[in-house]
Amino acid sequence: MSNSPKRRERGAIAWMAGNSIAANLMMVMFLVGGLIFALQVKQEVFPEFDTDTVSVSIAYPGASPEEVEQGVTLAVEQAVQGLEGVKEVTSTSSEGQSSVVIEALEGADLQRLTQDVKSEVDGITSLPEEAEEPVVSEMTHRRDVLSLMIHGAQDPVVLRELAEQLREELLAEPGITQAELKEVSGLQISVEIPQAKLRAHNLTLESVAQTLGDAALDMPGGGIKTDSGEVLVRMRERRDYGREFASIPVVTGSDGTQVLLGDIGAVIDGFQDDDIRTLYDGNPAVRVDVFRIGDQTPGSVSSAARKVLAGFEERLPGTVHVTVLDDASDVFNQRMDLLLGNGYLGLVLVFVLLALFLDARLAFWVAMGIPVSFLGSFIILTVAGVSVNMISMFAFLIALGIVVDDAIVVGENVFTLRQQGVPALQAAIRGAREIALPVTFSVLTNIVAFLPLMFIPGTMGKIMYCIPVVVISVFAVSLVESLFILPAHLAHMSERRPGPLLARVAGYQRRISGGLLRFINGRYRPFLDRCLTWRYATLATGVAVLALCGAWVASGRLGVTLMSKIESDYAYAMAELPYGSAVAQTERVRELLLAAAERVVEKNGGEALREGAYSKIGGAGRDISGSHVVSVQVYLTDIEQRPIST
Repeated sequence: MSNSPKRRERGAIAWMAGNSIAANLMMVMFLVGGLIFALQVKQEVFPEFDTDTVSVSIAYPGASPEEVEQGVTLAVEQAVQGLEGVKEVTSTSSEGQSSVVIEALEGADLQRLTQDVKSEVDGITSLPEEAEEPVVSEMTHRRDVLSLMIHGAQDPVVLRELAEQLREELLAEPGITQAELKEVSGLQISVEIPQAKLRAHNLTLESVAQTLGDAALDMPGGGIKTDSGEVLVRMRERRDYGREFASIPVVTGSDGTQVLLGDIGAVIDGFQDDDIRTLYDGNPAVRVDVFRIGDQTPGSVSSAARKVLAGFEERLPGTVHVTVLDDASDVFNQRMDLLLGNGYLGLVLVFVLLALFLDARLAFWVAMGIPVSFLGSFIILTVAGVSVNMISMFAFLIALGIVVDDAIVVGENVFTLRQQGVPALQAAIRGAREIALPVTFSVLTNIVAFLPLMFIPGTMGKIMYCIPVVVISVFAVSLVESLFILPAHLAHMSERRPGPLLARVAGYQRRISGGLLRFINGRYRPFLDRCLTWRYATLATGVAVLALCGAWVASGRLGVTLMSKIESDYAYAMAELPYGSAVAQTERVRELLLAAAERVVEKNGGEALREGAYSKIGGAGRDISGSHVVSVQVYLTDIEQRPIST
């Protein structure tokens, strides 16, 4: 009977080491299967999550913030505070608008809470008659990819029409699902008729309004059944522009003569009187935001938008321009390039260092642990519902520095046994077995260190959730690779004599490795012997260093922050005037802010610092809104080109 190592050795490690086909199949499964899942996984700049909040929005046109609070906000707060599942109620009362946000308890049924809130709000009978219908909805975060700013020396109505045209072309592109106009006033057709004209024709404003309402109809009128079929009747008199309303007759004489609306008054195409005014580089501007929906990636949405924009710009008048702002795909691509660059660098460093001190073939198989672990983790991440985003790529960067530690330890132990004359298969099995327990506990220790991040409550917990999932997935695949796949490869490495080139490389490797051994035996080992002899002094030194580090942190000299500050791509300023201030005053403040920004730009490189300046009056501020609020954003050049920091 044969006494081969395959028959003597038992267990999963021995079986895998002796069956290289099974190990190779497992490696291919991790590489190819992980690559397939990686190509299909969702890509986004920031992870999507539910906010566990319900929003109640009620418009109260013409009311001051105090009137909104007393008449609307307090009534809504009292109605929803006692509902089951409510954790906190936050409200904001601004000019003509009430906003109430209800935060749900952890684990509460958000859909049920939304229905309960809607029932309570609909049951409020004390709301002012002028208040509009309440809007109750679950708060969601839509991920905008980029903004397109249409600006130029043109009438705002013309810019609005161009923006609508651009939006329609964007939505017609297969790669784009959602695009919206932002921070613009609603369109409005206003009619101004002098009092003398009304009296001359015996008219009133009410009668003119009634005439316009009756003439501008678009409604079905039923059907007429005939011998050849049914004929549908429809009144199609919808009017969308002022010139169409100007042709409506408001007075018809007995002889058939008509007085048109345009004959007695001015019909003006304009905007609602909400005082939203935006400028970009000193000219009127309209912003179009493009969003990522479903499985669309930031890169695909950005590419599709720029493709549409290339054809759209060719048809624009010379005084109108389109500028791309806040392209989130650039940030995503930068983080992806950083991750890939670090991955390539890690592969090279692991291979070169292990090849210098151990063996080139062993270094290759140990370095293979990086792509196997990272690609294999996508099989788990897809099942866990984790996407590729800024947070998960940060987690990959964390794992990159730790992932091959177990493979290095296993490979070094196998290499040591080979140097002692143990046959390749037995060295692989014994080397993996001897180190399996400490390696397993080392990986489990790393997993336990990240595990608490999975149980952080609230919004921050949903953001941080993907970090432990990514790290644990990579570590788990890495452990399997180092204990089952790597020994199989090391057990079947060829023992043939290397060729001339490899022999020369092996000579250099032996000299470097020999130098390391001389350092270990001549310097490190005597120092270690002294540390073990004077063990209490060594322990006291370690405790003293630990105490010094703790004192340094406790003293406040080492700053602690949850999210580190990074260079922004724009400088932001917002000013709030007293409520009720005239829009002209707000515009003067805007000019002061823009002038101050221009002075800074001129002193620090001019166009080398600034790409454009966007300013806005009205609309929504960070916590406030109204025509008394002005904000200015100065967009800067690339961080490498800026003469000064943001």
